[in-house]
Amino acid sequence: MTRKVILDTNGMMIPGQFGVDIFTELKRLGFYTYIIPRATVTELEKIYAEGKGKNRSSAKIALSLLNRCSIIEKTGFTDDIIIEMAIDMDAACLTNDVELKKRLCSKGVTIVQLRERTHLSI
Repeated sequence: MTRKVILDTNGMMIPGQFGVDIFTELKRLGFYTYIIPRATVTELEKIYAEGKGKNRSSAKIALSLLNRCSIIEKTGFTDDIIIEMAIDMDAACLTNDVELKKRLCSKGVTIVQLRERTHLSI
């Protein structure tokens, strides 16, 4: 079985913000299927269109990496979609969002996060 991971908005922005290759790191952790809800793509597009400085450039990098991910069409609030998908697909989630991590943890979802600004860990 291929281990799956859902990437949220700030997870996708890690390469631009910290220079960490999230896909190499995810493979190192045993994840080979990368999933993004359409709502996350929309958030990245909004940050790119309206953001400034490092946020805008990080969103641009994130958008350029979407070809490595499967985009799933779901409607609703982004965090709710991510939680629902993680449970339904038995997938982990890459996020550094404190509130989302709390909600995922309470549902028993595996969380992948940035550590020491240099690597990902479970």
